[in-house]
Amino acid sequence: MRSSMVVSAFAAVGAASSSVGNAFAPSQVRLAYAGDKGMHVSWNTQHKVEIPIVRYGTSPYRLDQIAFSDVSVTYPTSTTYNNHVKITGLKPNTQYYYQPGFSFASKPYTFKTSRKAGDCEPFEVAVVVDMGTMGADGLTTHGGGHPLQPGEINTIQSLQASLNEFEFLWHPGDIAYADYWLKEEIQGFLPNTTVEEGAKVYERILNEFYEEMAPITSLKPYMVGPGNHEANCDNGGTTDKVHNITYDVSICMPGQTNFTGYRNHFRMPSKESNGLENFFYSFDHGMAHFIQLDTETDLGHGFVGPDEVGGSENEDTGPFARYMDQQTDWLAKDLASVDRSKTPWIVVSGHRPWYISAQNKSSTVCWECKDVFEPLFYQHNVDLVLSGHVHAYERIAPIYNLVVDPNGLMNPRAPWYITNGAAGHYDGLDTLVRPLQTFSRYAEDSAYGWSKLKFHNATHLTHEFVASSNGTVLDSATLYKARK
Repeated sequence: MRSSMVVSAFAAVGAASSSVGNAFAPSQVRLAYAGDKGMHVSWNTQHKVEIPIVRYGTSPYRLDQIAFSDVSVTYPTSTTYNNHVKITGLKPNTQYYYQPGFSFASKPYTFKTSRKAGDCEPFEVAVVVDMGTMGADGLTTHGGGHPLQPGEINTIQSLQASLNEFEFLWHPGDIAYADYWLKEEIQGFLPNTTVEEGAKVYERILNEFYEEMAPITSLKPYMVGPGNHEANCDNGGTTDKVHNITYDVSICMPGQTNFTGYRNHFRMPSKESNGLENFFYSFDHGMAHFIQLDTETDLGHGFVGPDEVGGSENEDTGPFARYMDQQTDWLAKDLASVDRSKTPWIVVSGHRPWYISAQNKSSTVCWECKDVFEPLFYQHNVDLVLSGHVHAYERIAPIYNLVVDPNGLMNPRAPWYITNGAAGHYDGLDTLVRPLQTFSRYAEDSAYGWSKLKFHNATHLTHEFVASSNGTVLDSATLYKARK
């Protein structure tokens, strides 16, 4: 019965798409792992799709398999619908060809499924944090805090040029920066609109970013985490000095608040890892176990998130967990279940750092995150912790409870911390405080860039900071762990 519905819907919507134009044409195509035998395929359309469908196969000339769902969701002020289909029963580390939606004209996309846990072949991962829209509505050669130089390659372009070098892209928070729309208008970067029309500007910037990312995210899994800009808007406290008006968060649109756009747009492997929506989850890939945490809400142990009601930023978000300690209980269980004989490496990401040479430590350093997560990292021998939030790059020594591990990168007991929020957006880069903190080992706050993780084998993991402008590696360090 269901199969006949799919066939009927396929024919009906295919006919409708030819008459309505591009109302059902897929855009903003993106992937996310769903275990080593599954893949989430997501895309946007102008109209609601009754039965989102994906055709796929192991040959570009024979997309003879079909996956479908009933998930086509939107929210007030959004100009598109988010369609999500989960494909299951795939082979690990295998290339597939696929076509989302009902378009037959375009060339099929490709994806490669995750490596099975225990696969010991070397691989690389790209990581960006705090990356916004590039171009006329975002980071460009004029406006903002740190404009690009004429002809300078931006981070999205750099990632696209390096597409064959990494197996998936990890983006732990602050995605698109569409919430800067009013700030950009007040500062004269964008033409003024009425507050009532602001939602259209916000959605335009958001859609532009996802379209800019599509040449990457349609081919490589795009694993994301929550940041503060998925929940708040940076209009609070922005002052129009000419008219002496201070704008506050009451101007925020539905997509800007409470992670609404973020929750609609993505599907992460939380069901596969017993996590929570797109907030916290984990997955295996070859010789590594990756964990995405939520530093914004539901910290547990009596701590609310920085963006929750009562938090330090007093944003009206969450909670999303069923009970106070759900995330920490999940993390403890997830870490305890890791089979280090198959996945010797454990890499964790969360948007906010707690070890950083920040300019304003009171609002940047997440001490609550440290108190909640750090003991679990140490107990379960987490190898590397990645963060952003500060728009600069800083490599920290392995450290626990403010004490630097005397072994450095040569078989440390403590986790290694790296903050890289230098991907780029309208406001530019932050300036780190010098002299740097005693736990700092390298810092760069004048160049846009992204991180590359190189998993060589069970004992050696290299982190590189890649300059977006020319692909130069500005910093490289290798962690050694004494493992068989």
